Amino acid sequence: MAFSVDQTVALLGRTPGALRALLEGLSEGWTKTNEGPETFSPYDVVGHLIHGEKTDWMVRARIIRESGESRPFDRYDRFAQQRDSAGRSLAELLDEFARLRAANLAALRAWNLGPEDLARRGMHPALGSVTLAQLLATWAVHDLTHLHQVARTMAHQYRAEVGPWSAFLGVLRCQGHSD
Repeated sequence: MAFSVDQTVALLGRTPGALRALLEGLSEGWTKTNEGPETFSPYDVVGHLIHGEKTDWMVRARIIRESGESRPFDRYDRFAQQRDSAGRSLAELLDEFARLRAANLAALRAWNLGPEDLARRGMHPALGSVTLAQLLATWAVHDLTHLHQVARTMAHQYRAEVGPWSAFLGVLRCQGHSD
């Protein structure tokens, strides 16, 4: 599938609802368990996505539009949610994520990006030169990666309980992608 802003926005707009449908009202046994040191629980994923809404995707898109490659992106703090989400309920985080995502997508739509805009380049601190289209496509795939991570982390809570069916449950054989 070729990159499309409309297709990307359609996917990104669904992530808050998907997370809410999957996580809201579940016990901490489902939402606060992770895959080991320096990995994310579903709760952590929501906090991580909030941090991205505030400091990553649209901030970097603005840098590309305003400065191109002359101003490198700031480094991203993958674990900021540990500090930023402390003491907050999952319901609060889900609400904040939905609000921030809606505002960011409204701003993105308002830019009415064309092919020349999408081809503009920015400078990632580790990856080097990237296009705006690549950044936006990565935003969508990043969401899908974390939705996969949430499902995988939750499935592993019952890995011992499924017995012989584990041979048919690919999510239980999938390796973690948290690092």
